[in-house]
Amino acid sequence: MWLQIRNNREMVDSVTLDPIEPNWNHAALLTIDMQNDFALPSGAGFILGTDAIVPAFARLIRIFRERELPIFHAARLYLEDGSNAERCRQQILRSGLSLARPGTTGARVVDAIAPSSAPDISSRLLGGEYVPLGPSEWMFYKSRWSAFYETGLETRLQSLEIDTVVVAGCNFPNCPSATLFDASERRLRVVLVADAVSGIAESGILWCRGIGVTPLSVDQIQDCVPSAANHRVDVI
Repeated sequence: MWLQIRNNREMVDSVTLDPIEPNWNHAALLTIDMQNDFALPSGAGFILGTDAIVPAFARLIRIFRERELPIFHAARLYLEDGSNAERCRQQILRSGLSLARPGTTGARVVDAIAPSSAPDISSRLLGGEYVPLGPSEWMFYKSRWSAFYETGLETRLQSLEIDTVVVAGCNFPNCPSATLFDASERRLRVVLVADAVSGIAESGILWCRGIGVTPLSVDQIQDCVPSAANHRVDVI
């Protein structure tokens, strides 16, 4: 069941925003590949520094949940034969590396998203389902760098009247940057949560600004997003 989240403020739609300014009344959080194999030091594909962003990342999720704003979690799942991976990763997967393999602990998302005791949903994700984790929160599978590549994400955002995506997760040079670029190409307003994404450097911040992405911290976002009292949830 899909939910449409509408803001009750009468003047929202009459406010003129800068072309790249986030529209917080129509914003959704989009998290990228925050799975145990990538985010934890014990993971088979641990990305250096990703464990350090987990506290800020968890706080970011709490903000969006408490204020009842939409959240989408993109996750990678690699088959044993590497057939659903990019060419540059197929050989290492075929050699026997178990990386975000469906059904494994490494493929599970970090506890900030869902507890380790939660049922395995790998088969549902691989089947293309947007699996609900809460009243306005979903997880979906992506097969390439970008969360927009053949996932139907753009259609989902449009159905919720979302025009601003707030991106966080792992690992900036790869999947977050591809997702940011694709979001920009779809004329979305785009925010990068600079202290809740791994692999970011000053050059990355400059790159973001150059394509119209707004870098913000979790503290800044907490001050920007509207409270739950200003929203109502309608079934569509």
